[in-house]
Amino acid sequence: MAVNRDNSEKALLQQIIAGDQTGFVGIYEIYNRMVYNFIVRYVSSVPMAEDLTQEVFMKIWESRLNLAEVKSFKAYLFTIARNHTLNNLKVVFRSEAAIGEVISGFVKLRNATEEEILHKDYALFLRKTLNELPARSREIFKLCREEEKTYDEVAKSLNISRNAVKNHMVHSMKVLSSSIKKEFGISLSILIAVLHSFRG
Repeated sequence: MAVNRDNSEKALLQQIIAGDQTGFVGIYEIYNRMVYNFIVRYVSSVPMAEDLTQEVFMKIWESRLNLAEVKSFKAYLFTIARNHTLNNLKVVFRSEAAIGEVISGFVKLRNATEEEILHKDYALFLRKTLNELPARSREIFKLCREEEKTYDEVAKSLNISRNAVKNHMVHSMKVLSSSIKKEFGISLSILIAVLHSFRG
């Protein structure tokens, strides 16, 4: 079936929402190869990438009613692909160290579109979570993490105790870790490793 992506994607998504498999086939033809190429860069295994790609599209079909609320289907699709792949990698490797190595090793192979989607997805969520912290905690986190100042330097510049700086950082890291685990199913350390790999 020939598909004109620009003219028909919205209509195809409406068909999927209505339970029409024709729409699903159309969307699959548009995005199948992109999703596969995206996943194989994570797993470096053709059979595994093929299986995961099929599973991602099955997730789309099974949760098709959610598509009515989706503003960007492509971003939504790649987010599901990323989460599903990471979850499977965690099962395969059974350790965050191993999954971190896989991400760091293959993140550089992504094309510009995929990189933009994931980098913005991760970075915007991290920024949003930081913005929800109390102003003082946010200020201290920025000084310690983004400007790489020591606790002693921050304490001196803000005229507070070193222990107060430490307490703010412990609280901030707990909030971030909990939010990231809930949203992406991965740890803060993995998220930071991914963002650093994009910068590299």
